[in-house]
Amino acid sequence: MTELIHTLNATWSPFVLVAGLLLIGHVAAGEGLFRLVGSWCARVSGGGVALFLMTMVAVALVTAVLNLDTSVVFMTPVALHAARAKGTDETAFLYGTIFMSNSASLLLLGSNLTNLLVFSGRGELGSVFAGRMVLPWIASVGVTIVVVLAWRWGALRRGAHPIATTPVSFTFGPGLFAAVFAVVAMLAVSAPALWVFVAGVVALAYEGVAKKRVSLRGALSVISPVTLSLLFVVAAAVGWFARSSTLTAHLLRHANVVTTMAVSGFTSLVINNLPAASLFAAHDIAHPFALLLGLDLGPNCVVTGALSSLLWWRIARSHQMKPSLVTFSVVGTLVAVLAMAAAAPLL
Repeated sequence: MTELIHTLNATWSPFVLVAGLLLIGHVAAGEGLFRLVGSWCARVSGGGVALFLMTMVAVALVTAVLNLDTSVVFMTPVALHAARAKGTDETAFLYGTIFMSNSASLLLLGSNLTNLLVFSGRGELGSVFAGRMVLPWIASVGVTIVVVLAWRWGALRRGAHPIATTPVSFTFGPGLFAAVFAVVAMLAVSAPALWVFVAGVVALAYEGVAKKRVSLRGALSVISPVTLSLLFVVAAAVGWFARSSTLTAHLLRHANVVTTMAVSGFTSLVINNLPAASLFAAHDIAHPFALLLGLDLGPNCVVTGALSSLLWWRIARSHQMKPSLVTFSVVGTLVAVLAMAAAAPLL
């Protein structure tokens, strides 16, 4: 019973924080924030390569601030629209968005649910976490851009044309302010979950009730409470099993950085990175930051490695794209391996 209570205490706050960030992302989308980001990217001078670079930087920043699932849901359509408007290679933007969302989820505790699950019981300030991860984050973002550019260089260089800029409707509102508040809370407070969730609820109430720009139904579809609840149950069950089992007590307790990355990355591919995070977080890990490199970057190897990739697959299909499991794994494995190799020495 003690292990179960401890597991529930360590598991609930990460999911509450992610729900709050998804709410904020939904409200910000209703205010036109992501359309505005897309229009800024489209204004960059040059061809498809320049547009790709600007869009990937935007995806990386949205991921870091508002969580990788928010980035996948709202930035994948933005990236595809930008590529189609420019007449350039849609494939680079499609795969680049998911690879970048996973790779850029290292920076803040709230950028990835796995970060929260691993560090929820450590009382680590978000600013300290970000300080340790900023250089690995830059490295993983840079490697992701380079790999996708090298893969699709010829296609990005062909056929692009200037984009006719059109005015974009954007309203400064509580969604943007809530996003800024969430970043500050995640950096300055050791337990920001309830603060961020309340900010999301307040922003949703204002925009939904007073301004009618967003709806509760839309918010529920973004959060997907059933899916989030199932993930919570799975994470809690795996964490409880790990705390109760002697088989996992010494797992990675004395492993070096490379072994930690390899084992956590492989485990995320076998059982998904969320239950893998709960499995490893149940006990002391010698190199918890290296653990996150495997958990956050490893899922770029296989579509089923992370919830973000499954969301991306659904969104890609809904926008008349035909993503390939083989292409995802071949290119994604190259991204993951090179990003880990570049980021690990910088921890």
